[in-house]
Amino acid sequence: MPDNGAYRVYLGAYTGTESAADGIRLAIVDAHGALRCTESVAEAFDPSFLAIAPDGATLFAVSELRQGRVIAFAVHADGTLKEINSQPTLGSAPCHLSVHQSGKYLLTANYGSGNVVVHPIDVGGVLREPCHVVQHSGNGPNPQRQEGPHAHQVLPDPSGRYVLAVDLGTDSVYVYDFDADSGHLMLKHEVPLRAGAGPRHLAFHPDGERAYLINELASSITEFGYDPESGVLEPGRTLSTLPPDYGQPNLAAEIVVTPDGRFVFGSNRGHDSIAVFRADFSDGEFRLVDIRPALVAEPRHIALSPDGRVLFAAGQRSNDVQSFDIADNGALTPLRDPVPTPTPVCILPAV
Repeated sequence: MPDNGAYRVYLGAYTGTESAADGIRLAIVDAHGALRCTESVAEAFDPSFLAIAPDGATLFAVSELRQGRVIAFAVHADGTLKEINSQPTLGSAPCHLSVHQSGKYLLTANYGSGNVVVHPIDVGGVLREPCHVVQHSGNGPNPQRQEGPHAHQVLPDPSGRYVLAVDLGTDSVYVYDFDADSGHLMLKHEVPLRAGAGPRHLAFHPDGERAYLINELASSITEFGYDPESGVLEPGRTLSTLPPDYGQPNLAAEIVVTPDGRFVFGSNRGHDSIAVFRADFSDGEFRLVDIRPALVAEPRHIALSPDGRVLFAAGQRSNDVQSFDIADNGALTPLRDPVPTPTPVCILPAV
């Protein structure tokens, strides 16, 4: 690993455009949080989302194909990647994946076909054939984006007991019981959102009793109470990620919560900004406190440094990544000029 407080960041990208990457790239972040230039470390087709095993030895990527695949890579000591194997996702256009805390299962959301798949992970990071698939059904009021189910995220809750799947097409979050012996999912709750909200991604508060959901089509964030015993999500306030006078098209994208639980950040594509929310007011209210320029075009993804002091924003359309210092009041200050890299759409810090 890099020394002097530096660490690695892997970048997922799209490969099918004129300015596209050739696969997964690697950057080094210095002790002050500034990115250095990136280099290609693995070829892959549209590795648009990445996840790493709990032991850091294996990196997983979706390949956002019509007939989707997930790929396992061994992480070498110098940060380079070597493909181990790949498996079909039994669906189309996989857009998100996560690794269960046990390190034994990979969870993948297929956006195009609206289903969720579970792959066992064997010794050495080898992916086995899928052991379970669940299919969502339904639609929403937006005929262009919600004509059917579109699973946009799947992740375990902090305990690993439940798995949550966010579906943009059906305006729902599905909570599944997860059997860690078989890898099977059993529907426990379906949590409906406002029609047309288009939920995209969810992030848990570190206390494990709150969660925050960013709604892509409505450009908003919904706060939930979460019962880790029952897996019940109770919706609370929903707040816009945009200024009240902004009337242009916008799609909200990624959401992150700082490790200390004080701040929630959400990215806007169109307004090209980062909305800053406070989650630690003494009266318990969840509030928008600022909206800052992202300094990149189309910030599809944002991520936090491991210590929660730096926020990274990936500019899919501007072909660069910007890093920000996070002040004690949540204000974002750019650490340096954006670092060029082709079509970045996922940022994965690895320590």
